Amino acid sequence: MRAIVPFAAERPKTRLADVLTASERRSFADAMLSDVLDALRAADFSPHLLATERQDRDVAQTVDDRPLTEAVNDALREHGASDDEPVAVVMADLALATPAALSRLTAGGDVVIAPGRGGGTNALVVRHPEFRVDYHGASYLDHLRAARDVGASVREVDSWRLATDVDEPEDLVEVLLHGEGASRDWLVDAGFELDTSDGRVGLTRSE
Repeated sequence: MRAIVPFAAERPKTRLADVLTASERRSFADAMLSDVLDALRAADFSPHLLATERQDRDVAQTVDDRPLTEAVNDALREHGASDDEPVAVVMADLALATPAALSRLTAGGDVVIAPGRGGGTNALVVRHPEFRVDYHGASYLDHLRAARDVGASVREVDSWRLATDVDEPEDLVEVLLHGEGASRDWLVDAGFELDTSDGRVGLTRSE
């Protein structure tokens, strides 16, 4: 199954600006992308990178610097989602995604949704040719409505690993605790450690 992976290359992860410099955010976002691509391949998906600028990677890719919703909808039209050829959309910041978690997206439903925390949509599988995405606001609810409007059946994947997108500094704790790939290695190499000194798990960084 083809998997579209949107990637904002020029100014990624701005909400991590309190703990990472601009160049570090780009490097860390690249590490997370590597983890997502590796997990997709191991789960027998064929990743297709949808990036705002061309990436130096051995992966099929399309450059599109338009807003996420427009770019993804054009990609869905181009790849022609159907029962015979479903198309996945998987976000590039799912640093905890595993092949087993991603494989759960493939069973049943015209539209399969893996919600993110706070009302977002972290992964989709689309089999209905008329379904279109809308990533503004509470996109999970928007996608339920969009599926209903075109008569598409919906299946929800309840997965903690797919629900955990890395946007805020506290999300880095989850990567250190549960990550197994390039993202965790990047944080360790950058000096980040878990801090349990106040009874809760937090984050510290060595000089």
